[in-house]
Amino acid sequence: MSHTTSTPISMAKAAAVPASSEPHTATHRRWSVWRLVTLLLGALAFLFPFYYMIVGSFQKRADTSVGGIVPRSGNVSLHNYVQIDRAIDLGKTLLNSGIFTGGVLLGTVVLGILAGYALAQLHFRGRGVLFASMVLLQVVPFQLLMIPLYVLIVRDYGLGDSYLGMIAPYAINSTAVFVFRQYFLQLPADLFNAARIDGASELRILRSVALPLVKPAILTAVLMTFIGPWNEFLWPFLVTKDHAKQPLAVALANYISTVAASAGNPYGAILAGACVLALPAVALFVAFQRHFTSTNLGSGVKG
Repeated sequence: MSHTTSTPISMAKAAAVPASSEPHTATHRRWSVWRLVTLLLGALAFLFPFYYMIVGSFQKRADTSVGGIVPRSGNVSLHNYVQIDRAIDLGKTLLNSGIFTGGVLLGTVVLGILAGYALAQLHFRGRGVLFASMVLLQVVPFQLLMIPLYVLIVRDYGLGDSYLGMIAPYAINSTAVFVFRQYFLQLPADLFNAARIDGASELRILRSVALPLVKPAILTAVLMTFIGPWNEFLWPFLVTKDHAKQPLAVALANYISTVAASAGNPYGAILAGACVLALPAVALFVAFQRHFTSTNLGSGVKG
């Protein structure tokens, strides 16, 4: 009897569960659709300036009207790229930007790793004060230091119109040092203690134990640092007066102020130069975005 009475009750409960969950599922789907629509609209609003820049760079005749956002077959040409290349030599200026940015990245990674490791794993007097001073340094605008740096680098060291003069103020990045320090602090202490017991030096520990585990930090520091020197204008403009040493951002600014007025389509030529300047940064982020993953720091310790 107990079996026959419990069966209708259980069947009623089972039938009631889907009915109560249907409104919740429908509401969840509606919210998902609205969220997707909102994200798509935000993505379109964000990508529209890039689309407009690309379309404008291929226009043989400038069209600043609303209809200019749609490319027309008779107005599409590579003329603007040829024109900007003749004016500023895109190959040379891109090489200058690459040397400047590469030197900054090299200094940022090498000096940042050494400083971050020392602040995280080495115990010495004044370590906390040094780290606090480094953090406070981030709130000082670079523009406040620009005049004394210019006097020091150009007049005292004689590094004007040189790649080293452009690279020196950016050779160490306090933000990168902070990132490396935080990653090194997350590493298990047993790894370093075991290496020290085996007689390894601190540089050997850094190279063989720490670096393989902080590859995400290295990639993060590179991607964070790259966009700064690649788009930097003011400091290279002050240091370099020789057009043969100027990076692309400075060459484009000089083109706008001097040559653009006499060009047939200065609007399109400037957009073409901007596309060339933006392309390496966009390609770098697209290529390495999947590497922004955290490594399993505890995998090197057993037990």
